[in-house]
Amino acid sequence: MTEHRNPEIRYPFDREPEPGCTRVVAPGLRWLAMPMPGSLSFINLYLIEDAQGWWAVDTGLAGARTEALWQKIFATELDGKPIIGVICTHMHPDHIGQAVMLTDHWRCPLYMTAGEYYQARAFANSNGKSGWLGQQFYSRAGMPADYLDQLAKMWSGPKNPGMSMPAIVPGFERLREGQVLQLGGHTWQIIVGSGHSPEHACLYCAHHKILISGDQVLPIITSNVSVHPNEPNANPLKDWMASHERFLRLIPNDTLVLPAHNLPFYGVQTRLRELIRHHEDRLLAIEAACREPQIAKDLLPVLFTRTLEPGQMMMALGEAIAHIHLLMAEGRLQRSVDAQGRYRFQTTGLSLERRAHS
Repeated sequence: MTEHRNPEIRYPFDREPEPGCTRVVAPGLRWLAMPMPGSLSFINLYLIEDAQGWWAVDTGLAGARTEALWQKIFATELDGKPIIGVICTHMHPDHIGQAVMLTDHWRCPLYMTAGEYYQARAFANSNGKSGWLGQQFYSRAGMPADYLDQLAKMWSGPKNPGMSMPAIVPGFERLREGQVLQLGGHTWQIIVGSGHSPEHACLYCAHHKILISGDQVLPIITSNVSVHPNEPNANPLKDWMASHERFLRLIPNDTLVLPAHNLPFYGVQTRLRELIRHHEDRLLAIEAACREPQIAKDLLPVLFTRTLEPGQMMMALGEAIAHIHLLMAEGRLQRSVDAQGRYRFQTTGLSLERRAHS
């Protein structure tokens, strides 16, 4: 993730709500924050009031701390109404970690896109183990032979509470692109993006001029877009860039964006263009670095100037490979295998100098 602040983006709130409390952002729409480890610090969740109760959008990490805060929300912030549905924007642990608790407690359905729900089930069933596919994937990227063991120890350690894949609700209601939900007497349209996750659902309400964006559009950090061992030749950055172009056409600039991380903001068109330019710059930087053949691991300093902690290395490597795969698809890089079985990438040289000058 890269952090950047643009003065053209405006923030109507100066900080997140206190833990266990909510803040009204529009009539019938409340914002709450749940704690997270590391630099992100918190995740934003939202509650939409309906006649019979509340819809929860995303749930926070698994674990006793988040569950206790939810119990406080139940007791003090719901005006005596139940939660009648849980909508998860996508399958990452900070978004679905409390989905089982919420749906079991209130006996209410879970709503997700099919791609996100079944990806979550696949990851939960594998317990994070990718076997020989993972060993091959990371070896080809230039990582040491015991890298998978290092990852297993890291993600099970005390610094990453709740970050492993949680248990998954056994059934769901499917969300689809263009689907319309009637929540609180207003129309909320499902807009699906891709790249950060397979079928990320965002919710847009034209009446309120609000987009609940999950991780699809964030104001300061850039969401991780990675290739993983379970789909080693995927091209998620192509989907990510295409999604941003779609959102540019669909979402007006005066929309209040309610993201999963950082603070709510105005200036979605500015931010989308900035994200597109950011990745275009990174693509060009990798292409230029590959005038001589490079392995993926050695391209990390091209994308990330800071020192990467062990917990960041896996995501950084996946993001580097995502950029590489888009360049390959565009005919700007070619791949070969060296004597150690590692992939090496070299520019094809097609119009590189002209584009680098631009």
